[in-house]
Amino acid sequence: MTTVNIYLTFDGNCEEAFNYYKTVFGGDFEMVSRFKEMPPMDNCPEVSAEDAEKIMHITLPIGGDTVIMGNDTGGEWATNYKAGNNFSISISTDSQEKADDFFAKLSKGSVVMPMDKTFWGSYFGMCVDQFGITWMVGCELEE
Repeated sequence: MTTVNIYLTFDGNCEEAFNYYKTVFGGDFEMVSRFKEMPPMDNCPEVSAEDAEKIMHITLPIGGDTVIMGNDTGGEWATNYKAGNNFSISISTDSQEKADDFFAKLSKGSVVMPMDKTFWGSYFGMCVDQFGITWMVGCELEE
């Protein structure tokens, strides 16, 4: 099964926004991760003390298979932040093959993060299509 959800990016107030969305839609957060929980990775800058408590990923189910997800931006990632254009479309599918197919077709604009296994247990990549839309493509890996 393939699902499509919206991923929102904030400039330091993601937690505040999602606490508000929780009052709107109800429910509980399915996941809350902070940048301080991210393991060190090659080609990725160390998280500053200022950004450590910011939200790396948060998920709020709002009905059925629909969730809203989000994060804060910071450091070098914040240079492209622009309110009103701070969202991505997230596609979650059930196989690496489908994820690779979607990614190959959508990434004709530019690749932000190539498809690869992640520390959070997904196969994931990010790209911008030729129309300027940012896509997050992934699938959960089998244990």
